[in-house]
Amino acid sequence: MVISKEALESLKADPAASAIRRSLEFYYGDPRQDAAMDALYAKFVRPGDLVFDIGAHVGDRIGSFRRLGARVVALEPQPLCIRAIRDIYAGDDDVTAVEAVCGPREETVKFYVNSANPTVSTASPDFVKAADGAAGWQDEVWDSEVVVPAVTLDTLIEDHGTPAFTKIDVEGFEDSVLAGLSRALPALSFEFTTIERAVEQRCLERVATLGFTSFNVSMGESMALEFADWVSHETMAAHVLALPHEANSGDIYCLSPATDPSARS
Repeated sequence: MVISKEALESLKADPAASAIRRSLEFYYGDPRQDAAMDALYAKFVRPGDLVFDIGAHVGDRIGSFRRLGARVVALEPQPLCIRAIRDIYAGDDDVTAVEAVCGPREETVKFYVNSANPTVSTASPDFVKAADGAAGWQDEVWDSEVVVPAVTLDTLIEDHGTPAFTKIDVEGFEDSVLAGLSRALPALSFEFTTIERAVEQRCLERVATLGFTSFNVSMGESMALEFADWVSHETMAAHVLALPHEANSGDIYCLSPATDPSARS
């Protein structure tokens, strides 16, 4: 798999795509970050696997999954971002881009757009409220709303098959995504933020109920797991609750019993 560098540069130069230029420049073109990302996801993804990328933004994680030899189904509701994914991965039959959010049921939902910083656009009104006045979030403005379709993880599985790994990064809507999943998968990750600790706790309760048993965490864009040994959901819940506000965000990784943590160290 080779991304279309011509398409990438064209997007960066296109005034109509100026809102995502910062993301394109940040997420593409850093070989060291790409190598670290690949090393992390190689713990969960093997050649030939199917991966779901829920909240794909401009598709940098798609690039990592494809370098690891996986097929990718990527969900992203923002037109500029889905355009970027389709342009950058044009001609790659192993990337399926779906213009939708993932939610608890098949419906349409209101999506809150941050035009200046599309990476934090969200389907969660509670996330927008939590960010209002929070330290580090003062400059964020969700200045428009659109109505977008939503599909469930269960429907994606019916349509595309069972993923070996599912990455969920949807700015405070993670618990709603997990509400649309009815069984444990081999492995998944979901983002959390320190401005919405209740969401991360609901997510942990949900995945434990589904049958996930082993947990780890990676902070920010570190691309490194914090725990040498995988821990219980109770230990993980206490750990993330104790994080300072300044920790801001991270991703919690979850394994089902069928996935041996000792092979994922």
